[in-house]
Amino acid sequence: MPIRALLFDLDGTLADTETLHFEAFAEVLRPAGITVDRADYFARLIGYTDHDCFALLLAEHGRPATPEAIAALTARKATIYGAMIADRDVIYPGASAFVRHCAERFPLIVVTGTLRREAETILGRAQLRDRFVDIIAAEDVAHGKPAPDGFLAGLGRLGFILRPRPSIVAAECLAIEDTAAGVAAARRAGMRVLALSHTAPAAVLAAADLIRPSIAATDLDDVLRRLAAGPSA
Repeated sequence: MPIRALLFDLDGTLADTETLHFEAFAEVLRPAGITVDRADYFARLIGYTDHDCFALLLAEHGRPATPEAIAALTARKATIYGAMIADRDVIYPGASAFVRHCAERFPLIVVTGTLRREAETILGRAQLRDRFVDIIAAEDVAHGKPAPDGFLAGLGRLGFILRPRPSIVAAECLAIEDTAAGVAAARRAGMRVLALSHTAPAAVLAAADLIRPSIAATDLDDVLRRLAAGPSA
C-alpha cells in the first residue's frame, strides 16, 4: 500500500530534548532521595510519558505511586522543563526542512508522550505548528508508548481529516520514531516505521522498517521507494 500520511514523534525525533527531559526528571526526584541514572534513563525510560516514568520510579524505590503523588511530580517537572524550552531552539538540524517537504505531500500529525503545551511551545517556536494537522499528546491517551493508543488516536483523526476520500488504514501510515518504545507502539498500531538513531543505537531500533542515522540524513523519496519495494530494498 502507498503511504498516505506521516505521524511524527517529537522528543528525540524532531527536537533534541531527551537530555532536557532527563535533567528535569532528575531535578524533580532529587528532593525525594531518588537518583535517576542517565544511562538507565536512556536505555529503559526514554519514550515513556511523564506519568509512566514517575509511576515506575516511585514503585521501584518503594514510594507510594498514588495518582496525587504522580500528578504533583508531573506538574513540577512540567514547570522545570517548560522553563528549559521557553527560549531555546531545540529542533534538530534538517528537521524543519524535512517537515516542510513532507507537509507538501502528506497530512502530518505529531504523536508524542509529552504534554500538549510543551509540544505547542516547541513547534510554535520552530514555526512548524501549522505544518501539522493535529497533535496527539500525553493527555489524549490512557496509555503511553509502547502501547499503540497514541498512533491509533492519530489514525482516527486522519480518517476524519481526509474525508470524503477513501478511509485511511494503518498500513498506509508511516510513523517516524527514535525509541524502541515508539517503534513498538507504531508496530502495534499496524503502521510502518522509520526509525532515527538520534538517541538510541540502530540495534535497539531493529523492529523498524527502515533506520536512518538522523533526520538530516533522511531523503523522503528514498524512504518511500524502499518502503514500496518491500523488505529486501
